[in-house]
Amino acid sequence: MSAEQIPGYLAGANSDPLMVVMAIILIVLVLLAGVFYFKLHAIPEHLAHGKNHTQIQLITILTILALFTHNNIFWVAALVLAVVELPDFLAPLKSIAKSLEIIAANKQEKVQVNTVDQEEIIKGNNEC
Repeated sequence: MSAEQIPGYLAGANSDPLMVVMAIILIVLVLLAGVFYFKLHAIPEHLAHGKNHTQIQLITILTILALFTHNNIFWVAALVLAVVELPDFLAPLKSIAKSLEIIAANKQEKVQVNTVDQEEIIKGNNEC
């Protein structure tokens, strides 16, 4: 076969067009796979930012750990934390503490009033 009869998509003397096309496709696919991988790992963070989550730092740390250690349990834990809204345990405790402060202040006032009344009674008894 002479060079004029070889099809254009086969390797010629100076270049290999299919090799060039496949190299470009391979580079693009590797870059797209990397972008997809990083986007996938960022899903819990995006969910937490959208909800203004209180555990945003914990979710971020778990996603970074999953990214660098390749332990999927960290990513699953971050995703569960981002999706599930944990109950607020601190608000009822603060309310209980505030109520106890008010009760203690009222009792303290009653003790002070009773002490003042007793002192007046003692002074009145001493004057007689």
